[in-house]
Amino acid sequence: MSELREVSLEDKYLLDSGQVFITGIQALVRLPMIQLRRDQAAGLNTAGYITGYRGSPLGSLDQQLTAARPYLEDHNIVFQPAVNEDLAATAIGGTQQAELSGDGRYDGVFAMWYGKGPGVDRSGDALRHGNLAGSSPNGGVLVLMGDDHACESSTTAHQSEFAMVDAMIPILNPAGVQDIVDYGMWGWALSRFSGCWVGLKSVHDTVEASASISVATDRLQIENPQDFVMPSGGLNIRRPDPFLEQERRLHDDKLSAVAAFARNNPLDRRVLGEAGARIGIVTTGKSYLDVQRALLELGIDDAECHRLGVSLYKVGMPWPLEVTGFVDFADGLEQIIVVEEKRGLLEEQIKSILYGRADSPLVVGKKRETGEVLFPSTGRLEAAQIAQVLGQRLLAQAHDVVLSQRLARLETLLTAGDDQPPAMTRTPYFCAGCPHNSSTVVPQGSRALAGFGCHFMAQWMDRNTAGFTQMGGEGAGWLGESHFSKTGHVFQNIGDGTYFHSGLLAIRACVAAGTNITFKILYNDAVAMTGGQAMDGPLDAAAISRQIRAEGVGRITVVTDQPKKYSSATEWPRGVTVHHRRDLISVQESLREETGVSALIYDQTCAAEKRRRRRRGLMEDPPRRLFINDLVCEGCGDCSVKSNCVAVSPKETVFGRKRQIDQSACNKDYSCLEGFCPSFVTIEGGRLRGQRELSETNALPRHPLSEPDRPVIDGNYSIVLTGVGGTGVVTVGAILGMAAHIARMGCSVLDMAGLAQKGGAVTSYIILSDAPEDINATHVADGGAHLLLGCDVVTSASPGTMRKLHSGTKAVLNEHQMMTGEFVQQPDFSFPMQELIAALSARCGQSNVHTIPATTVANAVFGDSIAAN
Repeated sequence: MSELREVSLEDKYLLDSGQVFITGIQALVRLPMIQLRRDQAAGLNTAGYITGYRGSPLGSLDQQLTAARPYLEDHNIVFQPAVNEDLAATAIGGTQQAELSGDGRYDGVFAMWYGKGPGVDRSGDALRHGNLAGSSPNGGVLVLMGDDHACESSTTAHQSEFAMVDAMIPILNPAGVQDIVDYGMWGWALSRFSGCWVGLKSVHDTVEASASISVATDRLQIENPQDFVMPSGGLNIRRPDPFLEQERRLHDDKLSAVAAFARNNPLDRRVLGEAGARIGIVTTGKSYLDVQRALLELGIDDAECHRLGVSLYKVGMPWPLEVTGFVDFADGLEQIIVVEEKRGLLEEQIKSILYGRADSPLVVGKKRETGEVLFPSTGRLEAAQIAQVLGQRLLAQAHDVVLSQRLARLETLLTAGDDQPPAMTRTPYFCAGCPHNSSTVVPQGSRALAGFGCHFMAQWMDRNTAGFTQMGGEGAGWLGESHFSKTGHVFQNIGDGTYFHSGLLAIRACVAAGTNITFKILYNDAVAMTGGQAMDGPLDAAAISRQIRAEGVGRITVVTDQPKKYSSATEWPRGVTVHHRRDLISVQESLREETGVSALIYDQTCAAEKRRRRRRGLMEDPPRRLFINDLVCEGCGDCSVKSNCVAVSPKETVFGRKRQIDQSACNKDYSCLEGFCPSFVTIEGGRLRGQRELSETNALPRHPLSEPDRPVIDGNYSIVLTGVGGTGVVTVGAILGMAAHIARMGCSVLDMAGLAQKGGAVTSYIILSDAPEDINATHVADGGAHLLLGCDVVTSASPGTMRKLHSGTKAVLNEHQMMTGEFVQQPDFSFPMQELIAALSARCGQSNVHTIPATTVANAVFGDSIAAN
């Protein structure tokens, strides 16, 4: 066994050589620090600026930037979260003008904008203006496009490349954590040289992955082209700059400079195979990882590529595609297979480049040569789909016994057991004690419109809530619908984050139109959906009330769980009334009779944020806990109906099903007390017991554990880790990844989270190898898992997980029964443990499935107090 690597948590930002284990998000945080060090080595006195708006799959970037603020400040880098995306893009444009007036403090400012796909959409005007004006010679702009291809935590699936093409912004598409760092360096250099802003594609599969990467500041030798004649005046931002001259310079000069830069730097390259191959595969970004995984499943390595006549071309800049390198790759090919997720961007450029050339190869991608779909442009493109297509097309060229056997095995795996619906599905739900458990209730006979944020989930609860718009459009839909509806009034949910981002404008529009609508502004004191961040500016219930009154809103009410928390000095507008949340229904009944626009500000701090603040000593932790005496409880479920709280869980007794309070989940909201029930017991001043003695049957060994013999990994070893959001699954993956890094092994960890923060399913794909360079994929292929670690049996038996398993997968399952949100609304709902285990046994083989009472043992060892914290 090789010597263990010495590591520090600061390595990810401070280590200047060797390997660090880092996430894609952390790589983006490290990126500007590397740029500054490179500039200093080149004799430049530069600074950095980062701004944008949180969102998936860049939802934790602002949190990581905040945590790293001391490191950023040491590197002259300013991080400034934005109110919304288009204002952030405008601020980015301002950084490139810092030297134009002669009063700049630095030689240049390199800047980074971030936002998810909808933010790219809404910022099109700002991005277009910025790219036309250009970058500063020693500055440069990276535009991070956070695209959610599979619609895991968005209301639309996004692919932002075409928005970049429309604004004529060159695009770089990294295929892993190492690429994020490398392409970021190339991106800023390209921006400086060409005068363009540069897009950096950021999808879940790259930015949420973790890997051991090389971090030497000088690992890239970036060349400014010598074969490009720079026009008089250069290509960068200037004043004055006539509008049509900006357009001409972008079309004629800047894009030519981009092409020259790509010719002189290895953004696009042949990865497998050699010149003279018959079949060429062209791919980019996330799809490159999938192609690598597909080839791995087919057993095609570099030697096999030579034998089969296959060559793989990795494109780092999918637009504009660099012509010279690609034509050299295509020379002599009989067929080119273009693999790209979502709509085809490379394929049409390739066909255009090859059009009219003698002996041009056949090009297929989104469609076959006969017109049928080959690689779909909807949903997620999986490695197994790619492997099927590649295997079939290779066999169509020439029969190969070995490849035929591998393809047959793969197709057998793909068709095994996908037609059975799961016995149980884990759907995201409001957290225990969430304010929206109360705030989203509407009176009988009324309906509400959904908005962005956690309260969006009210649509799959019994809340008579449906319909949504883009972020910030809340209420504007009713402007049109109200003219043609028999309904005379609706409630519109809108979160405080959306209100501050852009929602106030929709309220203004409704006031201007005189529409009958009540805005329920849900003030939770945190942006809960993306991790509990603070507002990007000052905001409280009183400030909201003053703002909307100034906009012309009529009656304004405040509903809260703590009416007495407001002092007499609170500056409410005239006529504002404050009510306890138990009066919510009657308050809404009176508001729906109002003419015009009214507002209800629901003020209650996010339950998850309360938990964090209490743990950190920033908020009082009430010395009061609720328990249910199961000898008195009749199991009617009224406490669940009143509270809508997932901390009220079933308890099976000899007298039938009763209720209990899950103390590890309870956030002390106390709304379950609202029902008339004599079974509740309130304990004041007590605290949970700590470590408990284990029973003999659950006792853990007290002697030191011996070091096991570590087997040699043949290629990659794939682990699927499943669980429920908020229970430490992602942490387990991070620990395994860091352990592999310390052991100098290769490791990739990819967290599939979606809405896991809200009690939804979370899955981590962990791929191990004997050396970092042996890792060539982040996804576990369909039918490719060697081990399933099932912290939650429901997620383990979900269709997405089942596709990763095969008859030889070893499965270790936690047999703890964690109920889903269905139990809140269905008091007799039972946990289908046997059905779930049977489904997994049928997939993996009964002898390969093992169950352990992991949660019970953990609670016995550590006590409920740890979980409660």
